[in-house]
Amino acid sequence: MEVAVVILNYNGKSYLEAFLPNVIKYSDDAEIWVVDNASTDDSVSFLKETHPDVNLLINDENGGFAKGYNDGLKQIQADYYILLNSDAEVTPNWIKPCIDLLESDEKIAALQPKVLNQKDRTKFEHAGAAGGFLDTNYFPFCRGRIFEVVEEDKGQYDDNMEIFWATGASLFIRSDLFHQFGGFDEDFFAHMEEIDLCWRLKKCGYKIYYCGESTVYHVGGGTLNYMHPKKTYLNFRNSLYTIFKNHEGSLFKLFIRMTIDGVAAVMFIGKFQFKHFSAVWTAHVAVYKNWGSLRRKRKIIKKQSTHFNASGLYKKNITLKKFLGGLRSFKELKAKDFH
Repeated sequence: MEVAVVILNYNGKSYLEAFLPNVIKYSDDAEIWVVDNASTDDSVSFLKETHPDVNLLINDENGGFAKGYNDGLKQIQADYYILLNSDAEVTPNWIKPCIDLLESDEKIAALQPKVLNQKDRTKFEHAGAAGGFLDTNYFPFCRGRIFEVVEEDKGQYDDNMEIFWATGASLFIRSDLFHQFGGFDEDFFAHMEEIDLCWRLKKCGYKIYYCGESTVYHVGGGTLNYMHPKKTYLNFRNSLYTIFKNHEGSLFKLFIRMTIDGVAAVMFIGKFQFKHFSAVWTAHVAVYKNWGSLRRKRKIIKKQSTHFNASGLYKKNITLKKFLGGLRSFKELKAKDFH
């Protein structure tokens, strides 16, 4: 069994300096790879001089998270890939529990460990927390994080559990399935591509899991700050792309989601965040511009789908629960309201 830890880097020398030593120290017999996305800082020279034993691949361009990983992983042979953000700090024994869980059930295609905030280490981190879910309108949320509300880690999510999507910040995935399903959708560039891939896997009956026995600390927003309008654009656009491609029923669901997005855009205006309003508008325009290609992808996915494993879908509206019902934590949600 071969395991490859693969770090995608773009101008992240400071993160490599801070976190790569722990990856090397705590990754047992796994091969360590850094795929550089045409960095313009001195990341590559730093790696060659300081960590010559780390495998290095250099992409010709910065194709974002999606293309960067796709290009790199085509050149890496392993049974399991561990896709790890450059701004992630790993801990002792972070790999074995996850690989053991994957080995326990061949239908588990991918999983993630517990993701805590590297700067405030008692709290979950926004990107992934304790496993990802989608609500009835396909808004993503996590155990440990619902919208901007992040919980303190008190051991409440130390279990192993089936989820709907696993974070790309620390994604364990079977290499054969990654390639069989075409990897990440490169039109996404960055953000939501892991949700799209997990959804496609689940449409063929595979499972996505969370492993509470493993912990990773994540800085978050290391390449693009959470409050940057470009991140708003990518999140809104790619979420709509994901729904268009993977929703089982009528595309009327897409227009429901776009209407809700419109409310969010108006709220940005109310906060005088005009660039974020523009980002939502531009995201919606992108859907119409790419309608034809999205429709073709939808047809291909529908043709390839076998049995949809809907586990991890929340049957109700998480937005209403949060903003009108005062929802503060995942534990307040009822198990019967999930598939």
